[in-house]
Amino acid sequence: MSEQLIPKVLVGCEECGLVTELPVLTGGQKASCPRCGHTLAKHISQPLQRPLSYGAACLIMLVLSISFPFMSFSVQGISQEITLLHAAEMLSSFKNSLLAALLLLTVVILPAIYISIVLYLYWTARQLSLSGQQAVSQFKKRLCRGMFAIEPWLMVDVFLIGVLVSLIKIASLADVGLGMSFWAFCLYTMLVVKCVSMVDRTWLWLQFVPMLSLPGIKPGDNHHSANHVSCHICAQLNPIPTDSRTRCLRCHGTLHPYHPQQSLQRSWALLIAALVFFVPANLYPMMFTVSLGNSEGSTILEGVVLLWQLGSYPIAAVIFLASIVIPLAKIFALFWLYINAQRVGAMDERQAIQRLRLYRMTELIGRWSMIDIFVVAILVALVQLQNLMAIFPGPAALSFACVVILTMLSAMMFDPRIFWTESEPSDSSMIESIQHEK
Repeated sequence: MSEQLIPKVLVGCEECGLVTELPVLTGGQKASCPRCGHTLAKHISQPLQRPLSYGAACLIMLVLSISFPFMSFSVQGISQEITLLHAAEMLSSFKNSLLAALLLLTVVILPAIYISIVLYLYWTARQLSLSGQQAVSQFKKRLCRGMFAIEPWLMVDVFLIGVLVSLIKIASLADVGLGMSFWAFCLYTMLVVKCVSMVDRTWLWLQFVPMLSLPGIKPGDNHHSANHVSCHICAQLNPIPTDSRTRCLRCHGTLHPYHPQQSLQRSWALLIAALVFFVPANLYPMMFTVSLGNSEGSTILEGVVLLWQLGSYPIAAVIFLASIVIPLAKIFALFWLYINAQRVGAMDERQAIQRLRLYRMTELIGRWSMIDIFVVAILVALVQLQNLMAIFPGPAALSFACVVILTMLSAMMFDPRIFWTESEPSDSSMIESIQHEK
């Protein structure tokens, strides 16, 4: 089968708003925005076969990950063995159903749905390629929109790091055994990360529906040109909507016209809510430890100090970074970005790129704060040896999960195109930046 190319089309960069003509891409190439460097499209080698292969392997490893013992814990002849699903079940039994649902969704259910949709859509794209057709039903379009909405909430890799932290945390207290499902889950994590990296929304939508051309739009236009709205789902350039119910011409997704103040208000509201939850998340105990009948609660900071005193310096550093430094840094970074976005006046390109890089970093690191929540989930499920030794979730766990989710939503609601002001000239002579993927 001949390799599918990305034809020349006009797309609008979702981070700086510049309209750019995509070049014809072949395997191993990607096109970046010439102004801000954001990846506009990429073309992997064997674009139809490789995602199908990795997706099928992901589902096989997922089934193995939930079918056999995951870990075991034993001390003084008393042992406890858990499966992956048992961690969510134990959280639910301790009246933490929301945390249990969060664990199941981000580690099992949403990844399974995402991979299943990838397999279905890429198989459909393969059949369309063989038949020479290029038309899909509204149901497949909805699946494609849903798949990309799910993608930011896949936290399989974060959960694996949480498991490794849990292992080191309790290895000095008792004998810990690793079951078959643990090794299957390690492979499952690597396969999911690889599969996600192979999916590109621009390429996939081009296999289903051709990009529609609109008159009057040219390379060098931007979101201030008032002649188009770029769809954030399929990158189609649309006419300016007449009302809030107007949908994309190509994928029928909801259009989001450039309304900087509306975007800022939503982002501010979510960020302030995250800051409110951050207080009880650090003041109340994250978990309670029962040893020989004595119960003792520990906050996030107390847990870090205890690990440091026990000599587990790397783990103490990981928990300190993931649970204290990263959430605080993200909150302060978003505060600074939102305040600067509200300032009236032109911003030069260098300042805009600096702020855009900081924004990208906050999006990248935000999800890793979930490590501490997953550590609590594993320890609660694994360490249940009656009064001899047991661990229970504390009230801070749910508050901390809210902090992570709200900061992620705040960053998603923010429109980074606000950094590129109207007074900044657009250069129609800009050309596409093509780089080979490593």
